Formats: sequence, C-alpha cells, structure tokens
Amino acid sequence: MNHSITVYLIVAAVTIYLIRVLPMTLIRRDIKNPLIRSFLYYVPYVTLAVMTFPAILSSTGSTVSAWAGLLTGIVLAYVDGNLFRVAICSCIAVYLAELFWH
Repeated sequence: MNHSITVYLIVAAVTIYLIRVLPMTLIRRDIKNPLIRSFLYYVPYVTLAVMTFPAILSSTGSTVSAWAGLLTGIVLAYVDGNLFRVAICSCIAVYLAELFWH
C-alpha cells in the first residue's frame, strides 16, 4: 500500500473519531439555548437535502423531466405528506415528462 494513502486514511479516521467523541466528552449537560437546539434539530434534514438534491437533477434523461419529478414531489409532500404517494407520483411525472418531451 502506498505510504501517502495510509497517511490519508489515518488522518480521516482521526478526524471522524474526534468529530464523534469530542461533543460527548466536552458537553456534559443539556443544551438550553433555543438557537443551538433548533440548529442541531435541522442538521440531519439539511444534510440529507444537500446530498439528495444534485442527484435528483441528474438522475433522469433530461433536465425537464428531473424538474417535473422534483416539483411534483415538493407539491405532493406539502399537500399530502405520504412518502409512498409522493414517490409514486414523482416517478409518474418523470415518466410522462420523458414520454412527451423526448
């Protein structure tokens, strides 16, 4: 194994370990600040959105069908909230957009 790859892996492992262990060791009591609590509450949702959004726009054959599926998903999630219906209707919207715009 290349020496530089080993160093990279060790640095990555230490960084990940510190990110996970330091909050547990440094913060022993409950966080009472509402701003920090709300920030920490939304971090998983924002992270998921940031990782998912680029994949949504590049996962279909055209940008038009990707936007059709995305907008359908946003509207149905807001109106209904049922994940299964949102996924099915978004897939149908992408299919119809691919069918009519190609």
